[in-house]
Amino acid sequence: MPLASLIEMYEKANAEKYAIPQFNVNNLEFIQAAIEVAEEKKAPIILAASTSAIKYAGIEYMMAMVRAGAAGVSVPIAMHLDHGATTADAKMCIDAGFTSVMIDASKEDFSVNISTTKEVVEMSKAGGICVEAELGRLGGIEDEVVVDEKDAFLTDPGQAEEFVRESGCHALAVAVGTSHGAYKFKHKAELAMDRITEIKDRTKIALVLHGASGVGQELLDKAIKYGAELPGAKGVPDEAYHDAVARGINKINIDTDLRLAFMGAIREYFTENPSQFDPRKYLAAGKQAVMVQMRNKIDLFGCAGKG
Repeated sequence: MPLASLIEMYEKANAEKYAIPQFNVNNLEFIQAAIEVAEEKKAPIILAASTSAIKYAGIEYMMAMVRAGAAGVSVPIAMHLDHGATTADAKMCIDAGFTSVMIDASKEDFSVNISTTKEVVEMSKAGGICVEAELGRLGGIEDEVVVDEKDAFLTDPGQAEEFVRESGCHALAVAVGTSHGAYKFKHKAELAMDRITEIKDRTKIALVLHGASGVGQELLDKAIKYGAELPGAKGVPDEAYHDAVARGINKINIDTDLRLAFMGAIREYFTENPSQFDPRKYLAAGKQAVMVQMRNKIDLFGCAGKG
Protein backbone atom coordinates (compact mmCIF):
# COMPACT_ATOMS: atom_id res chain seq x y z
CA MET A 1 0.00 0.00 0.00
CA PRO A 2 1.14 3.62 -0.41
CA LEU A 3 3.07 5.26 2.42
CA ALA A 4 0.67 6.16 5.22
CA SER A 5 -0.24 9.41 6.91
CA LEU A 6 1.50 9.50 10.27
CA ILE A 7 -1.12 11.98 11.49
CA GLU A 8 -3.78 9.29 11.09
CA MET A 9 -1.51 6.63 12.59
CA TYR A 10 -1.03 8.81 15.66
CA GLU A 11 -4.76 9.36 16.07
CA LYS A 12 -5.28 5.61 16.42
CA ALA A 13 -2.24 5.12 18.67
CA ASN A 14 -3.34 7.99 20.93
CA ALA A 15 -6.89 6.68 21.21
CA GLU A 16 -5.85 3.07 21.86
CA LYS A 17 -2.79 3.89 24.02
CA TYR A 18 0.05 2.16 22.24
CA ALA A 19 3.34 3.33 20.74
CA ILE A 20 4.52 2.97 17.16
CA PRO A 21 8.17 1.99 16.78
CA GLN A 22 10.41 4.22 14.73
CA PHE A 23 13.13 2.11 13.14
CA ASN A 24 16.02 4.13 11.75
CA VAL A 25 17.16 2.75 8.42
CA ASN A 26 20.36 3.24 6.46
CA ASN A 27 20.39 0.51 3.84
CA LEU A 28 18.40 -2.17 2.01
CA GLU A 29 18.66 -4.78 4.76
CA PHE A 30 17.24 -2.51 7.48
CA ILE A 31 14.35 -1.44 5.24
CA GLN A 32 13.55 -5.02 4.26
CA ALA A 33 13.76 -6.19 7.88
CA ALA A 34 11.40 -3.51 9.18
CA ILE A 35 8.77 -3.96 6.48
CA GLU A 36 8.82 -7.76 6.64
CA VAL A 37 8.45 -7.74 10.44
CA ALA A 38 5.66 -5.13 10.28
CA GLU A 39 3.66 -7.34 7.92
CA GLU A 40 4.38 -10.46 9.98
CA LYS A 41 3.23 -8.75 13.22
CA LYS A 42 0.42 -6.78 11.51
CA ALA A 43 1.84 -3.66 13.12
CA PRO A 44 2.15 -0.05 12.00
CA ILE A 45 5.74 1.16 11.84
CA ILE A 46 7.71 4.29 11.07
CA LEU A 47 10.85 4.12 8.97
CA ALA A 48 13.19 7.01 9.66
CA ALA A 49 16.24 8.50 8.04
CA SER A 50 18.53 11.12 9.48
CA THR A 51 20.19 13.63 7.19
CA SER A 52 23.43 11.68 7.49
CA ALA A 53 21.63 8.46 6.47
CA ILE A 54 20.16 10.32 3.49
CA LYS A 55 23.63 11.57 2.57
CA TYR A 56 24.97 8.01 2.81
CA ALA A 57 22.23 6.20 0.87
CA GLY A 58 20.90 8.95 -1.40
CA ILE A 59 17.34 10.14 -0.99
CA GLU A 60 16.19 8.78 -4.36
CA TYR A 61 17.62 5.32 -3.67
CA MET A 62 16.14 5.29 -0.17
CA MET A 63 12.65 6.34 -1.23
CA ALA A 64 12.62 3.87 -4.12
CA MET A 65 13.43 1.03 -1.71
CA VAL A 66 10.88 2.18 0.87
CA ARG A 67 8.11 2.58 -1.70
CA ALA A 68 8.85 -0.81 -3.23
CA GLY A 69 8.66 -2.47 0.18
CA ALA A 70 5.54 -0.65 1.35
CA ALA A 71 3.70 -1.45 -1.89
CA GLY A 72 3.80 -5.14 -1.10
CA VAL A 73 2.33 -5.10 2.42
CA SER A 74 -1.04 -4.41 4.03
CA VAL A 75 0.07 -2.48 7.12
CA PRO A 76 0.55 1.30 7.41
CA ILE A 77 4.15 2.44 7.00
CA ALA A 78 5.25 6.05 7.35
CA MET A 79 8.54 7.57 6.20
CA HIS A 80 10.00 10.13 8.58
CA LEU A 81 12.88 12.60 8.63
CA ASP A 82 14.70 12.22 11.96
CA HIS A 83 16.30 15.34 13.47
CA GLY A 84 16.02 17.64 10.49
CA ALA A 85 18.10 20.66 11.46
CA THR A 86 16.77 23.19 8.96
CA THR A 87 13.62 24.05 7.05
CA ALA A 88 15.57 23.12 3.91
CA ASP A 89 16.02 19.58 5.28
CA ALA A 90 12.27 19.35 5.85
CA LYS A 91 11.43 20.66 2.37
CA MET A 92 13.84 18.22 0.73
CA CYS A 93 12.10 15.29 2.42
CA ILE A 94 8.58 16.57 1.81
CA ASP A 95 9.42 16.98 -1.88
CA ALA A 96 10.85 13.44 -1.95
CA GLY A 97 7.64 11.90 -0.60
CA PHE A 98 8.25 11.55 3.15
CA THR A 99 4.98 11.47 5.10
CA SER A 100 6.49 12.94 8.27
CA VAL A 101 9.34 15.29 9.12
CA MET A 102 11.03 16.32 12.32
CA ILE A 103 12.34 19.83 12.67
CA ASP A 104 14.72 19.93 15.61
CA ALA A 105 15.27 23.54 16.65
CA SER A 106 15.56 22.60 20.33
CA LYS A 107 19.03 24.11 20.56
CA GLU A 108 17.56 27.52 19.71
CA ASP A 109 15.74 29.93 22.00
CA PHE A 110 12.17 28.93 22.85
CA SER A 111 10.65 31.60 20.58
CA VAL A 112 12.89 30.62 17.65
CA ASN A 113 12.03 26.96 18.15
CA ILE A 114 8.33 27.85 17.95
CA SER A 115 8.68 30.04 14.85
CA THR A 116 10.88 27.52 13.01
CA THR A 117 8.49 24.67 13.81
CA LYS A 118 5.51 26.78 12.76
CA GLU A 119 7.18 27.49 9.42
CA VAL A 120 7.57 23.76 8.75
CA VAL A 121 3.97 23.11 9.83
CA GLU A 122 2.77 25.67 7.27
CA MET A 123 5.01 24.15 4.62
CA SER A 124 3.58 20.68 5.35
CA LYS A 125 -0.14 21.45 5.40
CA ALA A 126 -0.85 21.05 1.70
CA GLY A 127 0.46 17.49 1.64
CA GLY A 128 -0.94 16.41 5.00
CA ILE A 129 2.58 15.84 6.27
CA CYS A 130 3.07 15.16 9.98
CA VAL A 131 5.48 17.49 11.80
CA GLU A 132 7.42 16.49 14.89
CA ALA A 133 9.33 19.00 17.02
CA GLU A 134 11.56 18.72 20.07
CA LEU A 135 11.46 20.65 23.32
CA GLY A 136 14.17 20.10 25.90
CA ARG A 137 17.52 18.54 25.03
CA LEU A 138 18.62 14.91 25.10
CA GLY A 139 22.24 14.20 25.84
CA GLY A 140 24.46 11.80 23.90
CA ILE A 141 25.51 11.23 20.30
CA GLU A 142 23.54 9.91 17.33
CA ASP A 143 24.73 10.56 13.78
CA GLU A 144 25.22 14.34 13.61
CA VAL A 145 23.33 15.08 16.85
CA VAL A 146 25.80 15.78 19.67
CA VAL A 147 24.70 17.16 23.04
CA ASP A 148 26.99 17.36 26.06
CA GLU A 149 25.52 16.22 29.38
CA LYS A 150 25.80 19.74 30.80
CA ASP A 151 23.65 21.06 27.93
CA ALA A 152 20.87 18.48 28.28
CA PHE A 153 17.72 19.42 30.19
CA LEU A 154 14.24 18.05 30.69
CA THR A 155 11.10 19.31 28.94
CA ASP A 156 9.05 21.79 30.97
CA PRO A 157 5.33 20.81 30.87
CA GLY A 158 4.11 24.41 30.87
CA GLN A 159 6.41 25.32 28.01
CA ALA A 160 5.29 22.19 26.16
CA GLU A 161 1.66 23.29 26.34
CA GLU A 162 2.52 26.74 24.98
CA PHE A 163 4.84 25.30 22.34
CA VAL A 164 2.22 22.91 20.93
CA ARG A 165 -0.47 25.59 20.94
CA GLU A 166 1.69 28.18 19.17
CA SER A 167 3.59 25.95 16.73
CA GLY A 168 0.80 23.60 15.65
CA CYS A 169 3.09 20.55 15.62
CA HIS A 170 1.48 17.10 15.49
CA ALA A 171 4.01 15.30 17.71
CA LEU A 172 6.48 16.41 20.35
CA ALA A 173 9.75 14.75 21.28
CA VAL A 174 10.23 15.18 25.03
CA ALA A 175 13.38 15.05 27.12
CA VAL A 176 12.61 12.88 30.16
CA GLY A 177 15.97 11.30 30.93
CA THR A 178 16.98 9.26 27.87
CA SER A 179 19.94 10.08 25.63
CA HIS A 180 21.21 9.17 22.20
CA GLY A 181 23.75 6.45 21.56
CA ALA A 182 24.69 3.30 23.49
CA TYR A 183 25.58 5.04 26.76
CA LYS A 184 22.23 6.36 27.98
CA PHE A 185 22.66 6.11 31.74
CA LYS A 186 25.70 6.25 34.01
CA HIS A 187 23.87 4.78 36.99
CA LYS A 188 20.36 3.30 37.44
CA ALA A 189 18.16 3.76 34.38
CA GLU A 190 15.32 6.06 35.40
CA LEU A 191 12.93 8.21 33.38
CA ALA A 192 10.88 11.19 34.59
CA MET A 193 7.57 9.34 34.23
CA ASP A 194 5.44 11.91 36.06
CA ARG A 195 6.69 14.51 33.60
CA ILE A 196 5.39 12.42 30.69
CA THR A 197 1.97 12.28 32.34
CA GLU A 198 1.83 16.04 32.91
CA ILE A 199 3.01 16.90 29.40
CA LYS A 200 0.42 14.54 27.91
CA ASP A 201 -2.35 16.03 30.05
CA ARG A 202 -1.41 19.52 28.92
CA THR A 203 -0.80 18.89 25.21
CA LYS A 204 -3.02 15.90 24.29
CA ILE A 205 -0.86 15.17 21.23
CA ALA A 206 1.43 12.30 20.32
CA LEU A 207 4.57 12.28 22.48
CA VAL A 208 7.84 10.83 21.27
CA LEU A 209 10.66 9.14 23.18
CA HIS A 210 14.05 9.62 21.55
CA GLY A 211 17.23 7.87 22.61
CA ALA A 212 15.16 4.88 23.69
CA SER A 213 17.03 1.74 22.65
CA GLY A 214 17.26 -0.99 25.27
CA VAL A 215 20.96 -1.86 24.71
CA GLY A 216 20.19 -5.36 26.00
CA GLN A 217 22.87 -7.41 27.69
CA GLU A 218 22.55 -10.17 25.11
CA LEU A 219 23.41 -7.69 22.35
CA LEU A 220 26.42 -6.43 24.27
CA ASP A 221 27.61 -9.94 25.17
CA LYS A 222 27.58 -11.08 21.55
CA ALA A 223 29.27 -7.95 20.23
CA ILE A 224 31.96 -8.08 22.92
CA LYS A 225 32.48 -11.82 22.42
CA TYR A 226 33.34 -11.17 18.80
CA GLY A 227 35.65 -8.23 19.37
CA ALA A 228 33.58 -5.09 19.98
CA GLU A 229 34.53 -2.62 22.71
CA LEU A 230 31.45 -1.24 24.48
CA PRO A 231 32.33 -0.76 28.16
CA GLY A 232 29.52 0.64 30.30
CA ALA A 233 26.84 0.73 27.58
CA LYS A 234 23.35 0.87 29.09
CA GLY A 235 19.85 1.52 27.73
CA VAL A 236 16.15 1.70 28.59
CA PRO A 237 14.78 -1.33 30.51
CA ASP A 238 11.70 -3.12 29.21
CA GLU A 239 9.50 -2.12 32.15
CA ALA A 240 10.15 1.55 31.42
CA TYR A 241 8.61 1.15 27.96
CA HIS A 242 5.36 -0.14 29.42
CA ASP A 243 5.09 2.72 31.90
CA ALA A 244 5.99 5.38 29.33
CA VAL A 245 3.40 4.10 26.85
CA ALA A 246 0.73 3.93 29.54
CA ARG A 247 1.45 7.58 30.37
CA GLY A 248 1.14 8.84 26.80
CA ILE A 249 4.20 8.05 24.66
CA ASN A 250 3.04 7.19 21.12
CA LYS A 251 6.33 6.83 19.26
CA ILE A 252 9.55 5.26 20.48
CA ASN A 253 12.73 5.65 18.45
CA ILE A 254 14.98 2.61 18.03
CA ASP A 255 18.35 2.90 16.32
CA THR A 256 21.21 1.77 18.57
CA ASP A 257 19.69 -1.67 19.21
CA LEU A 258 19.47 -2.28 15.47
CA ARG A 259 23.05 -1.20 14.89
CA LEU A 260 24.34 -3.38 17.75
CA ALA A 261 22.40 -6.42 16.52
CA PHE A 262 23.57 -5.98 12.93
CA MET A 263 27.19 -5.46 13.94
CA GLY A 264 27.26 -8.37 16.39
CA ALA A 265 25.74 -10.81 13.92
CA ILE A 266 28.17 -9.86 11.17
CA ARG A 267 31.14 -10.11 13.55
CA GLU A 268 29.93 -13.57 14.57
CA TYR A 269 29.42 -14.64 10.96
CA PHE A 270 32.97 -13.69 9.94
CA THR A 271 34.45 -15.41 12.99
CA GLU A 272 32.49 -18.61 12.40
CA ASN A 273 32.90 -18.54 8.59
CA PRO A 274 36.41 -17.17 7.94
CA SER A 275 36.49 -18.29 4.31
CA GLN A 276 33.20 -16.63 3.33
CA PHE A 277 33.15 -13.34 1.46
CA ASP A 278 29.69 -13.31 -0.14
CA PRO A 279 27.99 -10.11 1.13
CA ARG A 280 24.56 -11.68 0.62
CA LYS A 281 25.38 -14.21 3.34
CA TYR A 282 26.85 -11.98 6.03
CA LEU A 283 24.35 -9.18 5.40
CA ALA A 284 21.53 -11.74 5.64
CA ALA A 285 22.85 -12.73 9.08
CA GLY A 286 22.79 -9.09 10.13
CA LYS A 287 19.27 -8.64 8.77
CA GLN A 288 17.94 -11.61 10.73
CA ALA A 289 19.44 -10.24 13.95
CA VAL A 290 17.84 -6.85 13.31
CA MET A 291 14.46 -8.53 12.77
CA VAL A 292 14.65 -10.15 16.21
CA GLN A 293 15.04 -6.72 17.80
CA MET A 294 12.18 -5.28 15.76
CA ARG A 295 9.78 -8.08 16.73
CA ASN A 296 10.64 -7.57 20.37
CA LYS A 297 10.01 -3.83 20.26
CA ILE A 298 6.68 -4.19 18.47
CA ASP A 299 5.52 -6.54 21.21
CA LEU A 300 6.82 -4.32 24.01
CA PHE A 301 5.17 -1.19 22.59
CA GLY A 302 1.74 -2.83 22.27
CA CYS A 303 1.26 -2.24 18.54
CA ALA A 304 1.19 -5.84 17.27
CA GLY A 305 -2.09 -6.41 15.48
CA LYS A 306 -2.82 -2.67 15.26
CA GLY A 307 -2.06 -2.41 11.57
